[in-house]
Amino acid sequence: MTAVTNTVSTAGAVAFTVPPFAAGARDAALRVLDSGWVTTGPECAAFEAELSAYLGQPHVVTVASCTQAIELSLRALRLDPGAPVLTPSLTFSGAVAAIVHAGYRPVLVDIDETTLTPNPRTVAAAVRRAGRPAAMVSCDLGGYPVDHAALAEAAGLPYRRMVVDAAHGPGGDVGRTRAATAPYATCLSFYATKNLPIGEGGAVLTHDGDVAGALRAARLHGMTRDAWRRYLPGGSWRYDVEEVGFKANLTDLSAAIGRAQLDALPGWQARRAELVARYDAALRGAVRAGVVTLPSRHPGHAFHLYQVRIPRRDAVSDGLTEHGVGTSVHFIPVHHLRGYARLFDADELCTRACPTRPWTASSSGSPTCSRPLSRRPRRLTC
Repeated sequence: MTAVTNTVSTAGAVAFTVPPFAAGARDAALRVLDSGWVTTGPECAAFEAELSAYLGQPHVVTVASCTQAIELSLRALRLDPGAPVLTPSLTFSGAVAAIVHAGYRPVLVDIDETTLTPNPRTVAAAVRRAGRPAAMVSCDLGGYPVDHAALAEAAGLPYRRMVVDAAHGPGGDVGRTRAATAPYATCLSFYATKNLPIGEGGAVLTHDGDVAGALRAARLHGMTRDAWRRYLPGGSWRYDVEEVGFKANLTDLSAAIGRAQLDALPGWQARRAELVARYDAALRGAVRAGVVTLPSRHPGHAFHLYQVRIPRRDAVSDGLTEHGVGTSVHFIPVHHLRGYARLFDADELCTRACPTRPWTASSSGSPTCSRPLSRRPRRLTC
């Protein structure tokens, strides 16, 4: 068998992101490989318990991705087919895909230019335009902790109809904000670029034990008992499928790595805060001159991304690329993506529903440029 080499070279460059791995991650992976049990089992259960303790959430259910976490959470609401669900236009397309795959109708909401997330005013405008929603998928873009309760109130929704897309967390100070405390469902991502990187994976945080139980069944075909529990001493091969489910479970291999990563998360977050302070200091003059605009900050910010708004985004990004500095844009507004534009009246959205100037109405998308806040120190001259 030929070995496959897939090493990211960062010599002399500042890569967009290189996921860090804690000192114990390799040993954790080997522990699972040596155990003979690599799919959902005791490591997933332990990871869920440790996430619960770290985030102060009573129930955690791991799944295969944040997108699936959002979809399963929406399905568990049991809304009417085609029910309208609010969500930001400036978000990753996967959140909107989750609404569509759950059988509901996405209704896009404009954003506040200072936070890059919806506010009560833009939510209320969407409700006036499209009518009262059945639920909302809210997003903590870049790690900014949105006041989800205020958005629910503006939408005329009970708080338990809020599904929080917290893919750009965890890591924020949840004690100083209501982010990641929605009573129904908060969805996390463990994708390779995220604050708690595993490679792939996600989780749902909830205060509702019945919802947690439904999600555990739904993530694994709707089975009443997973394979691990069936083969424990005294277990039985018998199970039932009370409702058709999905293949959306996390593996023990991923969970074991996640447990090691979770131990390192506080240190990584401290490093992110240091980099934010360094970037802020370097850009202070450009901000005063009006050349660069920074989004609003919050004491509970998870600092997944360092985002700047600049007039000549593409030229600046190209120049940074020439100097070996990786950047990206978060995100292309959803109604500018061809596969999603067919779901909406794109002209109406650009002029009325999502008119935030000058960029959600611009064919080039947002002038926002993002740098991930790498945990690995590299010299960057600004």
